[in-house]
Amino acid sequence: GQRKSSGQIGVSFSVVALPKVYSQDMLDNMFKHPYTKIEFVMNDLQITRKTASRYLQLLVENEFLEEVQFGRHKYFINQPLFTLLQNIENQL
Repeated sequence: GQRKSSGQIGVSFSVVALPKVYSQDMLDNMFKHPYTKIEFVMNDLQITRKTASRYLQLLVENEFLEEVQFGRHKYFINQPLFTLLQNIENQL
């Protein structure tokens, strides 16, 4: 069956809770693809691996991203964006 969607993503970004993580570059990274990796954040934001890892963990802890491990690699899934893209694909 097809799922109907209101077209809204129930995500609000708290600048107070995540002041250093919140940046246009980080938002661009999170919405470029339905997932990201530490390496992508390092390259896009020009930050160290340790800082990229800390930013992603904060986003996981605040439920903006979901951490998934495949083999030796960690991926950080933007679940609302993934669901939105999946719903669009199902409607085509």
